[in-house]
Amino acid sequence: MDRIEELIKEIKRLEAELRAEIQKKEAEFFYKIKGKKIFFEEEARKYQQKFMVRVAPYVLNASLLNILTVPFIWACIVPAFFLDATASVYQWICFKVYKIPQVKRSEYIVIDRHNLSYLNTIEKINCVYCGYFNGLIAYVQEIAARTEQYWCPIKHARKVAAMHSRYHKFLEYGDCKDYQQRLKALRQNFQDLEDEKK
Repeated sequence: MDRIEELIKEIKRLEAELRAEIQKKEAEFFYKIKGKKIFFEEEARKYQQKFMVRVAPYVLNASLLNILTVPFIWACIVPAFFLDATASVYQWICFKVYKIPQVKRSEYIVIDRHNLSYLNTIEKINCVYCGYFNGLIAYVQEIAARTEQYWCPIKHARKVAAMHSRYHKFLEYGDCKDYQQRLKALRQNFQDLEDEKK
């Protein structure tokens, strides 16, 4: 096993450890997750409400520049919906043809912060927007990553700021030996996704 594979395994182990630590917070902050729903104990909900800043003071204390940027932020929702629909239809059709496992949208777009009683209505709406938008970007990136693995699984020569989930499988830049044979094998190399489901 080469060093890159060792590092990837270590990263995955640490990610699993991080998820476990985050789950421990359920007990600390008195909530339970059942399916996709979050339930707070009544006392915890009442305690949270003590920290909520009501809408009127929230708006009155907001920076004028922040308020003026709101239309620009919300203008992004229209192309976001279009991107969501386009990417979903694309993978629904093309991934079947390419025999690539579908990306589960619900694993990327997580909207749950509106359940927090210490947030006012504006903050809850903002959290729904951010959860949707950032989840959408991650969802589309995973679709693009699996597509890139199928069509062009070659690492870049230059350093990339962020590597997507499939990048570690890609062939080295300039490594032309047996490229076509290895490309064919890489196009079918999604077994790790099946293993993660187990």
